[in-house]
Amino acid sequence: MKDGQQPDTALIKDCLIESNLWQSASGLEAAIETALDAAQCYVVECEDIRFLPECEVSLVFMDDASIRKLNDEHRGKDQATNVLSFPIDEDADCYGPMLGDIVFAFETIEREAHELGLAFTAHLTHLCIHGFLHLLGYDHIDPIEADKMEQVEVAILARLNFANPYEGTIPLNMLD
Repeated sequence: MKDGQQPDTALIKDCLIESNLWQSASGLEAAIETALDAAQCYVVECEDIRFLPECEVSLVFMDDASIRKLNDEHRGKDQATNVLSFPIDEDADCYGPMLGDIVFAFETIEREAHELGLAFTAHLTHLCIHGFLHLLGYDHIDPIEADKMEQVEVAILARLNFANPYEGTIPLNMLD
């Protein structure tokens, strides 16, 4: 695949808004569409990841209370988080037709964007890419894998003219 060339198949994005808080997020669909398309193009072009035709990702937009329950049930962490990913098969040779679910928490994303001095959609774009990479098996528990995932996120964000979100930050304890 040549630089900038689109994958053979467009990613289907199935969005479910479970919290009315997301009604205030202007440009939500455009941000998600742009982030996922850029991420898919990058991993096809640069990471040699393949997708089946009509590949789909489910995006769920909820509040902190709902994601806190999911985080507790699936990860044993009784706290809200910004994004959770639930891959169907993170070790596939070719991904699809269903990649999995990416779940976002409005209040946490809004608070973090404010604390980081970012526009809400900029932070959401980053988290969308982050969640998508988790569906493909990228992780940040092991330091070597964390470094690789961060490099891919930064490269995708750069293609969208977003600054490196990790630059100048102190590394977080990724085991949390």
